[in-house]
Amino acid sequence: MKKNLSGKEVYTALAEVYQQLYLKPAEEGREEYADIVRCGEDAEVKDLSHFTMNERDKLEYLNTPAGEVCCVTIYEREDFETFLRIMANKCKAVPIPSTQGASILDGVINWTKIYDHRDEFLRSETEKGNPEPDWDEEFKRFTSDKKNYLDALIVLSVGPYSAIPASKAGVSEDEWIRLSDTIRKYHECTHFICRRKYRDKIDAVWDELVADAVGIYAAFGKFDPEMEEIFLGIKDGRYEGGRLENYVKEDLSELSSKISGILKAFRDMIKEGRDPYETAILLEESKDDLW
Repeated sequence: MKKNLSGKEVYTALAEVYQQLYLKPAEEGREEYADIVRCGEDAEVKDLSHFTMNERDKLEYLNTPAGEVCCVTIYEREDFETFLRIMANKCKAVPIPSTQGASILDGVINWTKIYDHRDEFLRSETEKGNPEPDWDEEFKRFTSDKKNYLDALIVLSVGPYSAIPASKAGVSEDEWIRLSDTIRKYHECTHFICRRKYRDKIDAVWDELVADAVGIYAAFGKFDPEMEEIFLGIKDGRYEGGRLENYVKEDLSELSSKISGILKAFRDMIKEGRDPYETAILLEESKDDLW
């Protein structure tokens, strides 16, 4: 497990690996971006002044049933948007929707892994007495397996989960920010697990039901169907307006009633003390019976 970091160290450590973070999102930075990402070149100027940085920013390396993922939590909204413009939008100065609070970047090229393997390969071949190691051929072989050099990052912003005020969650403002952080992290980790392990079962609404349920359970130690209904905009089985409409265009009245029933089934399935990731797999594998 790699070292978890906080504050300025988050950006300096990430930029050492993903040098595109040294670039300020703009048209003039896109050519250098391509050189860094596609060719593994170093950034010409190693400057991170386009990030405000907050001492509460953090970087965590999480082991999940679908593999390791780097989770970055960014407190300043401007920093969150800058990070996504660079890492998810090829350094373009594009608008980031105000409703977007997280992103999964699965497939980020890590040239450090490639260069570390190159150095080890050349050293090993030289020790074997090979005066002309064929790095080009070894490069093709090594990069033929994407697991050797592609990373997964989860990027999180900070704020009330699903834009729900603390009063609706029944806790203080500070406590709700803390709990929202946990919900958001486990929500995205659940997406990461399910998208990797169940690629043929991806469904926008179902995925949100499972991810929200796991996030709530991880934050509170138990699952409350009514809280998830608040997140989605459902009350007493009826849709009243909320996040659910982001995932489906069909009539929401019948779907809302169905979702209420599914969430009650989740409540019976989720046992206190079970690992959140195990819970994610349990719920995902119930899809054929409940959905």
